[in-house]
Amino acid sequence: MPRTIDIALPDLTGTLAVVTGASDGIGAVIARRLAAAGAELVMPVRNPAKGERAAEQIRGRVPGARITTHPLDLASLASVAEFAGRVVADGRPVHVLVNNAGLMNPPTRRTTQDGFELQFGTNHLGHVALTHGLLPVLRAGRARVTSQTSVSARRGTINWDDPNWERSYDVNRAYTQSKIATALFGRELDARSRAGGWGITSTVAHPGVSPTNLLAAQPGIGRRRDTLGARMVRLSSRIGLVGTVESAALPALLAVTGPDGRGGRFFGPAGPGGVGGAPAEQEPWPPLRSAEDAARLWELSEGMVGLRFPA
Repeated sequence: MPRTIDIALPDLTGTLAVVTGASDGIGAVIARRLAAAGAELVMPVRNPAKGERAAEQIRGRVPGARITTHPLDLASLASVAEFAGRVVADGRPVHVLVNNAGLMNPPTRRTTQDGFELQFGTNHLGHVALTHGLLPVLRAGRARVTSQTSVSARRGTINWDDPNWERSYDVNRAYTQSKIATALFGRELDARSRAGGWGITSTVAHPGVSPTNLLAAQPGIGRRRDTLGARMVRLSSRIGLVGTVESAALPALLAVTGPDGRGGRFFGPAGPGGVGGAPAEQEPWPPLRSAEDAARLWELSEGMVGLRFPA
């Protein structure tokens, strides 16, 4: 049986946190742990009914938890703008943002409502637009932001000539690209915040490997049954070879609540192969190290979503 791994969170009373992908899996654990530490939660969710069920589950385990859910589809720039506009109009500073939501390996190439390859558009560009839209309240809260990447980003690159994979589509490489992009964006966000005096600190985290729904049946993206990979990960988790959903949430939690609030850092499980174990700061993987790639990806992303961050 896998041993229990945990970290202590500080008192987060007075903290307002936004967590994407909090209706199940790792995001639900992150949301619950933040709420248990006293944070007030905003849970943007694609499926409102599922989101409210997740919120009720947290309230059941954390009496007095303050949670609001709002519709958000990261595969729609209009939906992202509507959600961000609502949060900004509310006028309250946001202190924590966890860009956690994502999807993986649809059985065929699919696109977002705006025509982007689905994985790149949802996992990366949707969060770029969200962070841009929330920037005024993130700055007001001197927010700690973390972006969730994946062990698939240990190798690979951005398909600079065809980021939407309109030619020679490779679903695995497209997923890897989306997660490299997520990490490069998190790195560049911290650099631009420091250069522009935005007051935001940005880090990157990865959860290792755990039995989430990423490879499970997801009819919404055309996958009607669990993949072999999903079944293998569940078995590996039960016997302690990889992480659990609870342990996989810890790197992101350490990133946004740890005592050292410096940005630009990278967190993940410290066990063998980085697939499980206690969370710790780590050296970024080779595809995530280039400042030039991070700046290039930032500018490419701004152009694709049609938004510009402050100079």
